[in-house]
Amino acid sequence: MEGIFGLIIFVVVVILISIREVKQYERGVKFTFGKFTGLVQPGWRLIIPVFQKMAKVDIRVKAVDVPDQEAITKDNISITINAVIYYKVSDASKAIIEVENFYYAISQLAQTTMRNSVGEIDLDTLLRNRDDIAAKIQVSVDAATDPWGIKVESVELKDVVLPQDLKRTMAKEAEAERERRAVIIKAEGEVSASNNLAKAAKTLSESEGALHLRTLQAVNDLSSDQSNTTVWMMPIEILRAIEKVGNKMDK
Repeated sequence: MEGIFGLIIFVVVVILISIREVKQYERGVKFTFGKFTGLVQPGWRLIIPVFQKMAKVDIRVKAVDVPDQEAITKDNISITINAVIYYKVSDASKAIIEVENFYYAISQLAQTTMRNSVGEIDLDTLLRNRDDIAAKIQVSVDAATDPWGIKVESVELKDVVLPQDLKRTMAKEAEAERERRAVIIKAEGEVSASNNLAKAAKTLSESEGALHLRTLQAVNDLSSDQSNTTVWMMPIEILRAIEKVGNKMDK
């Protein structure tokens, strides 16, 4: 009787120490006698000690912060670039069996791929099309990590650090470009103003007395301010008008 009771206690103890909890965001990779025997789903599972082992894999999306990398662009400019990679484990068994440390492997692969991608383009293309470069890095890293059971969700280039001398040169270039546009705009304004003045002069010359009326309007505008003293000389148009009236009266 005591032997049966002791056996029951032994079985209960073995069961208790064999219980393993797999959380909802985890998957278990079970090995029996060192051989892969299947995936363990979330919940409480029995893993027989000594004979079986289980490795847990987190399948949530993770972020890998790629440290600053020195790279040389296609036009031989040295820059420093960093990025962040978002990935998740799509196949827990491959992530454990095919690669020793998938987190470290992804970080190293991302650094190499990022340097190679930057070396294939010039600086202007990199600064203008950062999203396209990030998408290209994502495709390359995703293709390389697919045999490991890793799915790369996205890659974001965080910062591109330029040398100080290059920053000053780019600032001078931008300033010169702004000055060039300002000169062009000013010249276009002068051309437009001269065309309008020519049209106005033509209109005034074709209308008898129009220039005289314009002169009187200008004098009126000046005299509206009491602080101004206006010395007005009779325009030649008025003299001509008086001369015409005189000639008619003589006739």
